[in-house]
Amino acid sequence: MKHLSYLNKYLWKYRYRLFLGVIFVVISNYFNVLSPQVIRYSFDLVQENIAYYQMFDGFALQENFRTVFSAGLLFTGIVVLLLAILKGVFMFFMRQTIIVMSRLIEYDLKNELYAHYQELDLAFYKRNNTGDMMSRISEDVSRVRDYLGPAFMYGINLLVLFVMVTYAMINVSPTLTLWVLTPLPLLSISIYYINTIINKRSEKIQEQLSFLTTNAQETYSGIRVIKSFVQEKQMHRFFERESDNYKETSLRLARVEAFFFPLMLLLIGISTILTIYVGGMGVINGSLTPGNVAEFVIYVNMLTWPVTAIGWVASMTQRAAASQKRINAFLEVKPTIANPTEEPLDLKGNIEFRNVSFTYPDTGIVALKDVSFTLKSGEKMAIVGRTGTGKTTIADLLMRMYDTTSGQILLDGKLLTEVNLGGIRSQIGYVPQDVFLFSDTVAENIAFGTANFEHHKIEEAALNAAIHEDIMALPLGYETLVGERGVTLSGGQKQRISIARAFVKDPRILVLDDCLSAVDARTEKLILKNLKTILEAKTAIIITHRISSLLEFDKIIVLDEGRIAETGTHESLMATKGLYCEMFERQQQEETVAN
Repeated sequence: MKHLSYLNKYLWKYRYRLFLGVIFVVISNYFNVLSPQVIRYSFDLVQENIAYYQMFDGFALQENFRTVFSAGLLFTGIVVLLLAILKGVFMFFMRQTIIVMSRLIEYDLKNELYAHYQELDLAFYKRNNTGDMMSRISEDVSRVRDYLGPAFMYGINLLVLFVMVTYAMINVSPTLTLWVLTPLPLLSISIYYINTIINKRSEKIQEQLSFLTTNAQETYSGIRVIKSFVQEKQMHRFFERESDNYKETSLRLARVEAFFFPLMLLLIGISTILTIYVGGMGVINGSLTPGNVAEFVIYVNMLTWPVTAIGWVASMTQRAAASQKRINAFLEVKPTIANPTEEPLDLKGNIEFRNVSFTYPDTGIVALKDVSFTLKSGEKMAIVGRTGTGKTTIADLLMRMYDTTSGQILLDGKLLTEVNLGGIRSQIGYVPQDVFLFSDTVAENIAFGTANFEHHKIEEAALNAAIHEDIMALPLGYETLVGERGVTLSGGQKQRISIARAFVKDPRILVLDDCLSAVDARTEKLILKNLKTILEAKTAIIITHRISSLLEFDKIIVLDEGRIAETGTHESLMATKGLYCEMFERQQQEETVAN
């Protein structure tokens, strides 16, 4: 239960619902326990009065006696019916409090887990796959809800009913009660042993389910690649094999549970036999009445479902514990990137890297080594270099997706780690290499991250990104749904919508990370022409493989193996005949051949 103890804060939050639920359980079971006593009275009434009825055989009084006798039995029947109705009413209230409480906690737990996911840094998402995270927020939370709802309700019901029934039986016959409850120690031992097995197998089931979810999610996301390489059958065989593993693990658990329930019924059956035998002996010696035996048989059967449900409740509890353990493992992960202050931030656009080095925490790959540069407000800088030289890492560090391994980054003279994190990201327009569009309208995708936007500003941003005409050619224009991850659009269209998304924010600093790689030459020239106007009063960092003569940069840095190999303007770098000059001349030759 140590893993489930995390839920205590929610139980306290909804303590009034829980308290009312327990009260309703008690009241419902009180009316339930009264029914056997009324039936005992009916049995004894029949036994005591049947002899008197037979004595009046042949007399007119016999008919009067039968009328009174029948009225008494009818009255007891009405009482039993009334008690059943009252029991049902309070059972309804019981479910409306405890089950509703579990749904509210499920809602809160999902929101907490989702909010925690939002706080975690980029490194966490590189360590964990999407399917596993989805499984924890859906399947695992659902199993925890089963514990807080049905398992909790039936567990409390079992405890209350057992106490009430035991008390009622002891009041009638302590000896017979002892005989009836004899099988219970064996029941407790069985539950303890079998629950251990259930717990271990439940954890394996959840792990395999998480793996299946991940595999399915990757298959759906990468369906184009799968079809292109004609791997449908192979992927299906792989999924089928893993599904068989899940099935076998689930069947092993089902076999344990299938053995558990008949065992419960066997022990209840033994209790019934003992009741009839020992109770019958009590009737013979005059210590008990037939009504007492009937009452005890009803009590034993009344305990059948709750006692049998021990296994079911235990199974749900163990599964919930396994799921909550997985949930806690994520909730205990602390983000390495935390917001140090809520103080508002007004960026001017001054950027400084001081001897910055960075090693990716999970892979150990050294991305940057002793990188230093200064960029004043309104200046434009290009970062060029071969693939894997650390260009994107500079953008990630500036956005504080990671913190530096060593060295410092300053914005307007303040350490990046000491200013408002939300303020930094809200005032930097970042267009990453890996474009991501949400399954929403084009307008909503462009306006993403902008609290209050006007449609004419969206259109203006789209015009500057040279995507307006493409959007207007769509069936519903700006209201067209782009599909999951923008699947209905081309790579170039997605890139330009991503650029428009950065433009509409009107950021103080603009970072473009190789965002024109999927755009044709004519469109690229149009966007770069618009960039001149847009970047006029902004600080800009352009990360690119292709060196453009259409943009003038105050500074160009050339990265090579994580270090700054060269820095300067286009003219000065060309004059040095170094790496930059080599890259530029090779690009010019390639463009000449292509034309």
